[in-house]
Amino acid sequence: MAEPGSGHTIGIAVEIPEPYGSQLDAVRAEYAQDPDEMPAHVTILPPVDIDDDLLDTVIAHLATVAGSTEPFRLVLRGTGTFRPVSPVVFVAVAEGISRCEQLERHVRSGALAVETRFPYHPHVTIAHDVADADLDEAFEKLEGFYADVQIDRLSLRELREGRWQMVREFVLGG
Repeated sequence: MAEPGSGHTIGIAVEIPEPYGSQLDAVRAEYAQDPDEMPAHVTILPPVDIDDDLLDTVIAHLATVAGSTEPFRLVLRGTGTFRPVSPVVFVAVAEGISRCEQLERHVRSGALAVETRFPYHPHVTIAHDVADADLDEAFEKLEGFYADVQIDRLSLRELREGRWQMVREFVLGG
């Protein structure tokens, strides 16, 4: 892995398909989440710094993982929070948790065998690092949210000039 600033800062996620992705992005934008930078998603691997010469290996690893992972159903329902540990409100994953966990374990192996700061908990962040009143509002605004979607791809994004930009998508199941 790289020292910060000496390579690539990457993140890996499954993005929430339409029409639900746009619905979530509209609410996220109210709480300073820029959907043009990173659309509504479930993080599979949080940001990690890798050396320049490791990017091709990571891409090959993700292609292998995606090719051996079948598309899966993801049900989002209601809201949750990580408070008081972390000032975050999210839409909860109600079904598909184990599939996200399996995908995270496969991604976080080989070239990406890294330790994470927190135990893995699949979710869609709606608001973070904002005032408590805004967190409360976001929690209430989406407490009745429901979406049943098919996840069929994995995305690799890189932090470039302060923005998360798509590097490549990997279709699940080959």
